[in-house]
Amino acid sequence: MAAQALKAAALATLWAAAAATAAPTLCERGLRQSPIDITATRPASGPALRFGYTGGPARIVNDGHTVRVHFAGASRLFVGDEAMKLGQFHFHRPGGDEIGGEAFPLAMHYLHKTRSGQLVALVVLFRLGAENKALAALLPLFPAQGERRVPSGVVDPAALLPTDKGYYAYDGSLTAPPCTEGVRWIVLRQALEISPAQMAALARLFPVNARAVQPLNGRIVIAVP
Repeated sequence: MAAQALKAAALATLWAAAAATAAPTLCERGLRQSPIDITATRPASGPALRFGYTGGPARIVNDGHTVRVHFAGASRLFVGDEAMKLGQFHFHRPGGDEIGGEAFPLAMHYLHKTRSGQLVALVVLFRLGAENKALAALLPLFPAQGERRVPSGVVDPAALLPTDKGYYAYDGSLTAPPCTEGVRWIVLRQALEISPAQMAALARLFPVNARAVQPLNGRIVIAVP
């Protein structure tokens, strides 16, 4: 509990330092900040998502704020014909992005980069419910601190994706200082389930680390079935 309190205090200090700067940062003055509450949307027919994720070697890091699973292989997300390389996924609790006012206890963020270097975040949301079997296989690999390397085939990033690949898309930002904008956000519409025991296990690994929802400021959220 003491370690968790220290981690939470460190995260609070990070936000306090951003707020205390002489000039307002993007975290305060940005108009395209993340996460958001997805309410009104504009229907669109595409582009469709295709996942070329592979279970290559992985480096699992508990950095005190979250658990990150880094990949150095050839995993790709395809949005239409555009390919984006997967760099890592990590966790936020609670989930950050909301849908129609519904808050989620957990989210996974898959972070990709396009060929031009733009960051693309793909979000998988979780509701409390049954045990998540894919997550059950991963949890024993997560270190309480530091890092652990696992060989190819142990971590499959595709195992934690829902079957329905419909999504919402919007222009947003990093969710921690410096809150850089220009990040493409893709939020999968189908939420997965996670058990209370699994949530408790994650809570022992890292503190509450999600940012509150931010104003839309006129942004349009695209809904792709």
